[in-house]
Amino acid sequence: MDQTGVIAAAKAEPRFSDIIYEKIVGMIADGRFPVNERLPSEPNLAIMLGASRPVVREALERLRADQLIVSRKGSGSYVRQRPDSSVLKQVPVGSLADVQRFFEFRAGLEAEAAELAARNWQVNDKIRITAALTALEHCLQVGELGAEEDQALHDAIAAATGNQFHVTVRDWFRPHFAIGMSVTRSLSLKRTPLHVRHVQDEHTAIVEAILARREAEAHDAMKTHILNARARMFQGVGG
Repeated sequence: MDQTGVIAAAKAEPRFSDIIYEKIVGMIADGRFPVNERLPSEPNLAIMLGASRPVVREALERLRADQLIVSRKGSGSYVRQRPDSSVLKQVPVGSLADVQRFFEFRAGLEAEAAELAARNWQVNDKIRITAALTALEHCLQVGELGAEEDQALHDAIAAATGNQFHVTVRDWFRPHFAIGMSVTRSLSLKRTPLHVRHVQDEHTAIVEAILARREAEAHDAMKTHILNARARMFQGVGG
């Protein structure tokens, strides 16, 4: 598939289950389904949302995977955490599920990139990675969003792999990378300074492992960072 085909596939119309998923996320975010309270039954949700039971079931499975709800045997599904309502305002309608899926894709892709970067970086790569981390630290210190600086760090790591396909994939899917980073960083700024510092510490751990050529450690640090970023999208209000 060429670049045009890849982008077209990425922009495909959302599935109905994704739309239902997003509606339920919104109802949790605005408090209609409170934390620790039981969700309506699957048949009742189907009636409420104008969807079939299989579609609702698929949406609920996704919500469980995203740790927004939890099932209790013989009792039903309960709200586990309430995301910040601003999440829904920062992504195109119907695309929230795809944003989460893209984090899953990134976890594997970027973990491999970090491992390769640890093996293959050259002096110019080290300079670029270090500069990007420093720029991100500056954003933290002055309270700026830092989404572009975050992108620059991950771009530098992709370039350090020595494999042009890691760079190409980032170029092809740049809008998808940008949305995820913008959402997670803007949510981080709304939380405590300790929370923001923890995110930056994840970046520092990745860079330190890469520059020390600790390949497995770089792989694991990056995978942990991406999966944590995914979880932070839905971290409870005030978390």
